[in-house]
Amino acid sequence: MSTTVVTGGAGFIGCNFVRHLLEHTEERVVVVDKLTYAGHAESLADVAEHPRYAFVRADIADRDSVRTLFREHSPAAVVNFAAETHVDRSIDDAADFVRTNVAGTFELLEAARLHLRDNPPEADRFRFLHVSTDEVYGTLGPEGTFSETTPYAPNSPYAASKAGADHFVRAWHETYRLPALVTNCSNNYGPYQFPEKLIPLMILNAVEGKPLPIYGDGGNVRDWLYVGDHCEGILRVLRQGQPGAKYNIGGGNERTNLQVVDALCAILDQELPPGENPALSARGLASHAELKTFVPDRPGHDRRYAIDATRVRTELGWTPRHAFEDGLRATVRWYLVHRDWCAAVQSGTYERERLGLETSS
Repeated sequence: MSTTVVTGGAGFIGCNFVRHLLEHTEERVVVVDKLTYAGHAESLADVAEHPRYAFVRADIADRDSVRTLFREHSPAAVVNFAAETHVDRSIDDAADFVRTNVAGTFELLEAARLHLRDNPPEADRFRFLHVSTDEVYGTLGPEGTFSETTPYAPNSPYAASKAGADHFVRAWHETYRLPALVTNCSNNYGPYQFPEKLIPLMILNAVEGKPLPIYGDGGNVRDWLYVGDHCEGILRVLRQGQPGAKYNIGGGNERTNLQVVDALCAILDQELPPGENPALSARGLASHAELKTFVPDRPGHDRRYAIDATRVRTELGWTPRHAFEDGLRATVRWYLVHRDWCAAVQSGTYERERLGLETSS
């Protein structure tokens, strides 16, 4: 039985990918996570007793921990989700983003390189898959899409840290022939996403009758990808992708932020009728949409992202399964049912306050 190490496996996309691996492969899965504010043991509670699952609490930027991990588990693959990911937090303080996203990726790459140097027969089967973001490409105008050859032009500290990590992965392949791959995905949504991100934030605020803050004019466009579809794409790249290549994974679902919030409100009105929501009734509101509030935009807010996923579709045969509206409804239903998870992961660390307004030291 071979082992796949999943770093950041207690985070949003990572925990969904862990379930996907356990369900669709015979791999032994070793999750590595520091358990910061956005990584929680609660997100893996249902698989904690699985016979092919193991958990290691460690910081990927800690050299000794990472090299011990390779010695003890001798992985056939590493899938690196571990990252600080929230743009607003990177604006307030970028230090953790540089440490985890750049230095942490470096430590993983070096540990993998040394592992293969000391175990040459494993090189042919080993894969290092680094999961990145479309934000490394910068912003688009009204037309066009990001392809794998689009020049990098990151505009936020978060995007810059992910771009730096991507470059390190490429360099370790080109210089040391490490069998590494990079995926760049569009905005994910679905179960287990920490409530600082747009969709879960809006759902939970609406349920509690709190304002639904929409940045700027609400016209910023993102391409939305259901997390389960993303996990299928990642596994396809891990199994069939060409080492040294990068693959854009997108849902083909461009929406403005305002369109997303309007769609959420319409679904909430059906799944939780306003008359049955005490928080809305107390305010005398007839629709969740009445909670929409426009707030000052965040600094450097990219206007539009859109992914060209032609390569992964044509070369590897991957296509997303979920239409945006279907995935969104499934997501709303999940958060309505899992209010206990939402309370547990926010407790003492985050009250859904506004972040990312810091513009000077």
